[in-house]
Amino acid sequence: MSDSTLLALAAAAVLIGSAALLAMAETSLTHLSRGRARALEEDGAKGARHLTRMLERREQHLNPVLLLVLICHLGAATIIAVVADHRWGLTGVVVALAVEVVVIFIVAEAAPKSWALQDPGRSAIIAAPVVRALAAVPPLRWITGLLVAIARVLVPGRTRVQGPAVSEEELLAMAGVAAEEAVIDSDEQELIESIIEFGDTVVREVMVPRPDMITVQADFRIADVMEIVVLNGFSRVPTYDEGIDDVVGIAYAKDLMRADLDSRADEPVRSVLRPAHFVPESKKVSALLREMQAEQYHIAVVVDEYGATAGLVTLEDLIEELVGEIVDEFDVEDPMIEPLAGGNLRVNARLPLDELNELLEAELPEGDWDTVGGLVFDLLGHVPTEGESVEVDGFRLRAEKVQGRRIGRVRVERLTPA
Repeated sequence: MSDSTLLALAAAAVLIGSAALLAMAETSLTHLSRGRARALEEDGAKGARHLTRMLERREQHLNPVLLLVLICHLGAATIIAVVADHRWGLTGVVVALAVEVVVIFIVAEAAPKSWALQDPGRSAIIAAPVVRALAAVPPLRWITGLLVAIARVLVPGRTRVQGPAVSEEELLAMAGVAAEEAVIDSDEQELIESIIEFGDTVVREVMVPRPDMITVQADFRIADVMEIVVLNGFSRVPTYDEGIDDVVGIAYAKDLMRADLDSRADEPVRSVLRPAHFVPESKKVSALLREMQAEQYHIAVVVDEYGATAGLVTLEDLIEELVGEIVDEFDVEDPMIEPLAGGNLRVNARLPLDELNELLEAELPEGDWDTVGGLVFDLLGHVPTEGESVEVDGFRLRAEKVQGRRIGRVRVERLTPA
């Protein structure tokens, strides 16, 4: 071979090697999230700080890389085609291009990109200095900017490269995979899932509904209210004036005891009331939790869109959404879920419908209702009698306990095999 041929082949090899490095950089920059880059920076990884800044302007660094990868592939293909045509003619060109496709696919595409996908953080740190230097070259930056502008004219729409965004579903799936691989235990997985779902939960879903509220009239004697507090095991009781929609304050057990010790047991409880906090039923529980922490209160009256009392929510209710039910010596309620023979369930009608769907791995219809009892009401269209049932999506929902106009317990029977 002549010196010019050897030089041409060496140039083609350099271009293929450069394409491999750039392909690795392209894959790592595309798949590395900003959160992962920040984690590397917090761990003290060398060059991670510059990498984080690059990802904040991802498209400015990625577009030059894409252009240079194309130039390297086309340049190598052109050089090899010219050399093969000069020595062996058209047959040599066809054979050389076939070999080149295999070599470029393995060396400049599959191998570097596979390695970058296995460890995008490390590969991004390695490629970051090169990419940053290329993006700083004015002619290359101008050319890519011009080409991107032309692309935006030809294909209108959003062309800004944001990089991978992690959705809530992906976070939940990642937690599940981590639990399967024993990276985290099942309790940690459940806590992660609760935290993610916590941000989408509204007060209406966690409040004590209006029929279950224990309230007292503001004219009751302090001694009488003390007795109610002791019997129910509450530390705070809402107090109303003309009706439950007219809550005027909260009676604290410690204030009642102090008044009793001061020989004020016969005074009306309105004399020791503290101001009540009111929140809309559509308020997010995450915002309410922060509000309770900032303003230092533990109980709030929930109102609907018409200003009527819809229920009551406490700090304990919010915390239970994160860590599960907190049972103390005064909690004597029936279990929310009771397994039965044959895979059936008996559930409290107040059980959130999404929890039942998750437990059954079903898709019972959701709408303006939040609970299993609300679903039964909607399907029947009237207040059920005890024993009345309705079928939906392969399940039979039977109202086992009805108190007045309210469903207490529902039996859930699967009609089709799981």
